[in-house]
Amino acid sequence: MISNWLSATLARRNIHYGWVMVGVTFLTAIVSAGAVGAPGVFIVPLQKEFGWSTAEISSALSIRFILFGLMAPFAAALMNRYGLRNVTLTALLIVVSALVLSLGMHEVWQLILLWGVVVGIGTGMTALVLSATVAARWFNARRGLVIGILTASVATGQLVFLPLLATLTDRMGWRTALALMCAMLGIAALAVLMMMRDRPADVGLRPFGDDGEQPLPAPAPNNAPILAAALGTLRDASKTGVFWILFATFFICGASTNGLIQVHLIPMCVDFGIPQVQAAGLLAAMGIFDFFGTIVSGWLSDRYDNRYLLFWYYGLRGLSLVSLPFTNFSFYGLSLFAMFYGLDWIATVPPTVRLTAQRFGPERANLVFGWIFAGHQLGAATAAFGAGLSRTLLATYLPAFFAAGALCIIASLLTLVISRQPRAVAA
Repeated sequence: MISNWLSATLARRNIHYGWVMVGVTFLTAIVSAGAVGAPGVFIVPLQKEFGWSTAEISSALSIRFILFGLMAPFAAALMNRYGLRNVTLTALLIVVSALVLSLGMHEVWQLILLWGVVVGIGTGMTALVLSATVAARWFNARRGLVIGILTASVATGQLVFLPLLATLTDRMGWRTALALMCAMLGIAALAVLMMMRDRPADVGLRPFGDDGEQPLPAPAPNNAPILAAALGTLRDASKTGVFWILFATFFICGASTNGLIQVHLIPMCVDFGIPQVQAAGLLAAMGIFDFFGTIVSGWLSDRYDNRYLLFWYYGLRGLSLVSLPFTNFSFYGLSLFAMFYGLDWIATVPPTVRLTAQRFGPERANLVFGWIFAGHQLGAATAAFGAGLSRTLLATYLPAFFAAGALCIIASLLTLVISRQPRAVAA
C-alpha cells in the first residue's frame, strides 16, 4: 500500500506520516468547504431561473446545516468503528452523487432533498470532526497548530473556489460551476483512498511528539454500537457545565459565521448594488485573513489560556458584525470589515477543540466535539433561515446582523465562566 511505502520514505528523512494525514485532510476539507459555500453563490441565479424566494432556498440550506451538525457525533462514532478512510471516502461519494443529481433539478423539493438532506448528511460525516480526530490521534505535540491548519482549510476552500464559482456562474451558468465542484470532490476522494490511514500504529508509528514513555490510550471497541457510543458520550458530557458552555458558544459561532456570512453576505451585497463576483471576492478576502488568523489561533492555543482567547475572539467578532451596517458598504468600509471579521472567522475552533480534549480526553474528544459541533450547525441553521426570513418579510438583512453581533458578545462573556482546572468526567 502506498501509505506504508510513503511512511517509510518520509521516516528516513525524519518526517512523520502525521503531516501526510494533515495534507490529505486539508485537501478534503478545502474541497468540502467549496461545496458547502457554493450555495451562497447560487442563491441569486436560482432565484432568476426558477423564481424561488430567498426563504425557500434558505430553508433547504437550513436543513443542510442541521443535518451537517447532527451527523457530527455519529460520524465520530462511525470513524471510531470503521476508520477515518472508509467514512471520509463514503462521505465524499455521497456529496458528489447529490451534486451530480442536482444538475437536473427544477423543483424546490429537489433542492431541499439534494442540497438539504443528502449534502447535509454527506458533509456532516466529516466536517470539523475529521480534523479534530486527526489532530487528537496523530499528534501529541503541535496539536493546536494542526487544528489551526486544518480549520484554516475552510478559509482556503472559500478563497480558492468562491470567486472561481462566481465567475463561472456569471459567464457559463451555475451548472458549470457545480460540475467543477463534482470533479474536485472526485480528486479528493482518490487522495483519501490512496493515503489516509486510521491511526499511527497502522504505519508502525506513535503519534507525533510522543516519546513512548506513556502507554497509548486504548481505542474504542470496534463492536460498539454507533447510536450507543454517540448518545452515551452525550449523556456523560452533558453532566458537566463546560460542555454546555462550549455547546452554547459554538451555537453562537455557527449563527454568526456559516449561517449568516457564508450564506447571506453575497445576496446582501447585491441588495446594496455590489456585483455578485465582487461580493464573492469580499468573501475570498476574508478567507485570506482567516487562513492566517486561524493558524495563529492554533499556535496561540498551544501557549495561552484558551478561555481568554475565546473571550477576545467572540467579543471582536460581535463588534465587527454590529459595525458592518455603518460601513455604508463602501470599498473602504467593507475592506476593514473583511480584515477584522476574516481574522476572527474560525479562530474559535482551535481553542474549543483543545478545551474539549483537555476536559474529556483524546479518545473521547472527537465524540464530545461532535456534539459541540452539532450546536454550531444548529446555530448556523437558525441564522440561515432567520436571515432569509428577515430578507423576505422586512426586505433587509440588517436585523439578523445586529442580532448575531449581540449574541457574540454574550458568548464572549460565557467563556469566562469555564473553570480554570479540568474536572473529571464520568465514563
